[in-house]
Amino acid sequence: MPRSHQIVTLALFATALPIMAGAAQAEPPERVIALVVYGDDPCPVESGDAIVVCARKPENERYRIPKTLREKKAVTGSQGWASRVATMEGKGRQLLPNSCSAIGSNGQTGCTQAMLRQWFEERRLAKEEATDIP
Repeated sequence: MPRSHQIVTLALFATALPIMAGAAQAEPPERVIALVVYGDDPCPVESGDAIVVCARKPENERYRIPKTLREKKAVTGSQGWASRVATMEGKGRQLLPNSCSAIGSNGQTGCTQAMLRQWFEERRLAKEEATDIP
């Protein structure tokens, strides 16, 4: 860059510096108040160093839940809390004693109980069928 261009650039920068410094010294207002007004309600008047910004919505939106909260986001592939608990209990039950399972220690201890439960259930069903016969 030739010397004359550097001097011109420096002169322009020197004249713009006080303008930029003046703009930097102006302080923004202390507060900005953002409100939503409904129907024909008036927007509050600015007071002191506060700037009041109003957004106007129709009257029928006054007592409604905000649109962002109304929309339910569907989560695909997930199951409810109760379902997850039931699944975990079912999987964990195989490892407990009295489960009649080959998995884990003491799993075999519940086999006799399981056979008895099955026998009583079959006996109950047989009695129900016998009473239904005319």
